[in-house]
Amino acid sequence: MSISYTRMLQFYQHFSRFYCRRFAPLLTRSGLSMREMNVLLFFANNPDYDTARDVTQYRGLSKSQVSQAVDLLCAQGLLDRRADPSDRRVIHLHLTKEAGPLTREAQAVQAGCTARLLQGFSQEESDLFCAFLERVLDNGSALAKEANT
Repeated sequence: MSISYTRMLQFYQHFSRFYCRRFAPLLTRSGLSMREMNVLLFFANNPDYDTARDVTQYRGLSKSQVSQAVDLLCAQGLLDRRADPSDRRVIHLHLTKEAGPLTREAQAVQAGCTARLLQGFSQEESDLFCAFLERVLDNGSALAKEANT
């Protein structure tokens, strides 16, 4: 099987534009940038990860980008900082109660994007695709670890 890397990159570019456009009304209403929304959604979608370092590691954003986004989200009352009791250098970030409606609306936008992406798939096909994609992503993670050793 031959995979067209050009088509994969093209898909990423097209879907990224589609995804950002879907968020445009919510970004306008909330006054957040897409980067800030991505940080907010990271914490909403990944409750086991709660530090700025987690965001930089898993979202591929620079420390300065994450720091700026976290500062703004905290200033707007959407994120809360809590020092780790065992290591005060570690700061845990948590969504505030005020962030709930915004994050739920943003997650609905994400779900709509996924639904559009899988449009025309049966439930069985969709489940299989997601399972295969998880396996591909796991393989990619393993390759990245190999490259770093």
